[in-house]
Amino acid sequence: MHRTLTLAIHTFKETVLQPIFSLLVVLGIAVIVVFALLPYFTLGEDTRMFKSVAFDIVLLVTLVVTLMAASRSIYEEIEDRTMLTLLSKPVSRAEVLIGKYLGLIASAAVAVLVMGLILLICVRERVPADYALSTRSIYDEELARIYQYRALHLAGVGPGLVAIWLQVSVLAAISVAVSTRLPLVVNLPLVVMVYIAGNMTRFISGAIEDRGVVTRMIGRSVEAVVPFLQMFDLRDLTVFANIRVGTAAAVSDPTAISQGVIWIATAWAAGYAVLYVIAALSSGLLLMRNRDLGGGE
Repeated sequence: MHRTLTLAIHTFKETVLQPIFSLLVVLGIAVIVVFALLPYFTLGEDTRMFKSVAFDIVLLVTLVVTLMAASRSIYEEIEDRTMLTLLSKPVSRAEVLIGKYLGLIASAAVAVLVMGLILLICVRERVPADYALSTRSIYDEELARIYQYRALHLAGVGPGLVAIWLQVSVLAAISVAVSTRLPLVVNLPLVVMVYIAGNMTRFISGAIEDRGVVTRMIGRSVEAVVPFLQMFDLRDLTVFANIRVGTAAAVSDPTAISQGVIWIATAWAAGYAVLYVIAALSSGLLLMRNRDLGGGE
């Protein structure tokens, strides 16, 4: 466990200290701020639209940063014989794989957290203007409405960011597994295709319902192998639903959902992520077991 933790810390430091990490995170922050200043002309739903767009930005930036690091995390060390030196010490291949993976998702968590804090600030600041309210009002009722609207929109940000991190963690596990055999130029496009396919799996069940036996078998196989990324798309709950955060008139909606419902959905997504990550890393360990660690195949 100690060796795995040491590898994780080393991988984490190596990833976050890369110039591309800081550059992309700063770029993501800048884009979030710019979108926070733009009107969306949605007749009272501007804040929801901003949150949806900002979640996409956080996901995209974190995904690119993490996949670039993950796709070269093991392959390059094998090619330059660093892995051979590492494994000459009392460190198993499983410890190397798990340690590097944990370091990568820890760096992804930092990226999500930093951009998420900026997202929280932007949501908080744009709420009054979106609802034509003034923070300088002398009326307690108007100030209470601002507080409630802010609470409503901020309540879904935390679970939304966790879901983004879980999605990136699943794709990072695939990338780490593939990196035991393939270089970055193959690994990165492959995982991007898996990401696209994972977002399409939500349509498979409907598409194969009235098809033949062979088509249904193929469809079910794809569903079993490709990650079901819809599990991590919680926007219907975190962005577009009214969340019960108080009793003020601003959010008096009998159909409003509780924060507990959102966190339960997040917990289901986390459970699925853990199972898929275990399967992906186990596959990576099998691929690494017969790999020539002296460089080349």
